[in-house]
Amino acid sequence: MSGFKEPGFADRQKAAAQARAKVLEKFKARPAADDPAVRAREAERAEAAAARAKAKEAREAAKAEQKRREAEAAAAEAARLAREKEEEAARHAAAEAEQKAKRDARYAARKDRTKKKR
Repeated sequence: MSGFKEPGFADRQKAAAQARAKVLEKFKARPAADDPAVRAREAERAEAAAARAKAKEAREAAKAEQKRREAEAAAAEAARLAREKEEEAARHAAAEAEQKAKRDARYAARKDRTKKKR
């Protein structure tokens, strides 16, 4: 069995040149931009990009619609709360008016009793 032979400068230079040639050959083997296969891949990519854009637009539209619905619901809830508050204030005012009327009636009755005693 022979021992390991360390590559010399010429061997390393030859390996580097072969690697460069291999990369160049691979680059030259690439199809041109006007090749039908390349054009087909570009068309597929464009279709996929259009589909993604359309899906994104649909998501954004759905999100905007959801925000609009939430805003409408919040406005309706605010209107309901305001209406309930007004109704409560009206009931409170009516109750106060009724209490005042009863108090005035008691006062008037008491005044009439004192006038009759004199």
